Amino acid sequence: MNIGALAVLPNDRAKGSMNRASIWGIVLAGGQGTRLRGLIREVYGEDRPKQFAVLSGARSLLRQTLDRASLLLSRERTLIVGMAGQMGYMAAELRHYQPRPHVLEQPHDRGTAGAVLLSAHWILAHDPDAVAVVLPSDHFVGDDAAFIDRVAAMAEAAERYPKRIVLLGAQPTDPETEYGWIEPTELIEGSGAPDLRGVHRFIEKPEPAAATRLFDSGGLWNTFVFAARAATIVDAGRECLPELHERLTRLSIFAGTEHEQWALRQGYALAPKANFSRDVLERCGEKLAVMRLSDIVPWHDLGTPRRVAQMFKETGIRPPWLAAVSRPA
Repeated sequence: MNIGALAVLPNDRAKGSMNRASIWGIVLAGGQGTRLRGLIREVYGEDRPKQFAVLSGARSLLRQTLDRASLLLSRERTLIVGMAGQMGYMAAELRHYQPRPHVLEQPHDRGTAGAVLLSAHWILAHDPDAVAVVLPSDHFVGDDAAFIDRVAAMAEAAERYPKRIVLLGAQPTDPETEYGWIEPTELIEGSGAPDLRGVHRFIEKPEPAAATRLFDSGGLWNTFVFAARAATIVDAGRECLPELHERLTRLSIFAGTEHEQWALRQGYALAPKANFSRDVLERCGEKLAVMRLSDIVPWHDLGTPRRVAQMFKETGIRPPWLAAVSRPA
């Protein structure tokens, strides 16, 4: 699926003081979901990437994310970043949408840094004033409206503080070592947001002792939902991952042309693989800010079978497939 020319349209659904026509969504939908592969194989009988799987309700995780995003964003300003080899699944999901969101097809997996930075470069080429909100497609959210209200507030904060990357932090329930952790500092005075805080340090997947210290001292889990100007994300890539940045910068020359997919293949061929949390967020703590997700908004990262089970336990959801895969052979 090739990316095409962009129609810049206002979003009449959004409300508030910010010019919401400048907000774009980046939906991350290119992961392989290897840690959840065994569970998905039990449910579907194939190695379907988890973002295209229905784990609760009647919609896939990707469609749930897109429908949630539509409370704030027009589809014309929603960009899905996927992976070559998954476009059949993608097309089946997007048949439900008219108009369809834009799709960026990565030729190779270059980690979350490649997905985020490629998307930011693409958006920046089309809208230099854009604020981007990044939304992973493997999350469960129990209250879409309240969640998106918080995302909108983050986007407004990113508009007010154009040099900041505003993270969404979740209240931890235990000293989990598989999440990134955010150490908040004092409130940012005059921000217009009552709970926007600075960040002392970002730690990706800390050792157990460090995770316990962070848990005891009021640290927050990183949800990997964040908002920033597209230009700020690109600048962070330039500073922290110059080799990857240089390759992605060259691609903007071909954006919207018949040579775009060729340029992507060439740019990705030797591009380094990198993790956005470890290789960017950990290195630019002074540029970060954080807002806390309300405790009353159920949120779960569905990256592992244990987390899926925890979500079912806490929400009481019992999908039909659960009994089948739980039944002894």
